[in-house]
Amino acid sequence: TIQPMALPSNDSTAAVSEFLLICFPDFQSWQHWLSLPLSLLFLLARGANTTLLITIQLEALLYQPLYYLLSLLSLLDIVLCLTVIPKVLVIFWFDLRLISFPACFFQMFIMNSFLTMKSCTFMVMPYDCYLAICHPLPYPSIITNQFVATASVFIVVQNAFLTVPIPILTSLLHYCGKNVIENCICANLSVSRLSCDNFTLNRIYQFVAGWTLLGLDFILIFLSYTFILRAMLRFKAEGAAVKALSTCGSHFILILFFSTILLVLVLINVARKKVPMDILILLNVLHHLIPSALNPIVYGDRTKEIKQGIQKLLQRRR
Repeated sequence: TIQPMALPSNDSTAAVSEFLLICFPDFQSWQHWLSLPLSLLFLLARGANTTLLITIQLEALLYQPLYYLLSLLSLLDIVLCLTVIPKVLVIFWFDLRLISFPACFFQMFIMNSFLTMKSCTFMVMPYDCYLAICHPLPYPSIITNQFVATASVFIVVQNAFLTVPIPILTSLLHYCGKNVIENCICANLSVSRLSCDNFTLNRIYQFVAGWTLLGLDFILIFLSYTFILRAMLRFKAEGAAVKALSTCGSHFILILFFSTILLVLVLINVARKKVPMDILILLNVLHHLIPSALNPIVYGDRTKEIKQGIQKLLQRRR
């Protein structure tokens, strides 16, 4: 059983300087068994995304706006995995549960900002698909390298700017009591609940910022696919609808999976009193890992150009 660090008495206001991460407080014996599939998923995510980035970099046929967006998505997935999963595995393998304040709040920033960056990237992809299907003639003049560069800068700057107050507000709270985080990661509410201060502002800001950013993205995604579906139903040429579906299929699979996991996580958080804490913690970890592993695999399997590029890359290494 993990015990919290020795702390002053309840009357003391001495601040703590680090946290203890307690994964699965009720079932800690699971951790060694769980480390194997998590390790394999982590290696798969790292390897698949790195392979996709190298393939796009080396294959001239992939020097196109859509694949630059895929590169951004893979880069976000790699950073997100590296920020979250290694610490979880270190806890499982070596029981090293301590995490400093700066490391904890940095992890919190990466998790919040990169999640919304991925959502925003998914929002741009259906727009690309919509223009390719519904407006094929002006498409090359609209979706250019400059458009992708501008969109990428906007995605990173906007989401970083709007989510950075979350770890800042949490770091400004006074921590003078319990320092044990019942989670594998430095989730905002898991940390702020340990403070001696009222964290209502923190909670409200995360709720408003998160649902504004994610909600707007999902609304635009829904509108894009509504227009795409309406255009597909109007196609009269044989096979045109199938071709259009093939063009957007990879986008749709990834977005559906990303949004489904996020929705399940939200619903479980709402009903957290009826769901075991360990299930919620496990879903929090998997949400940062499984989509990162699936994104490059889905595109690599369903996109002919990427598949050919990976084959050439493997041939070069022989």
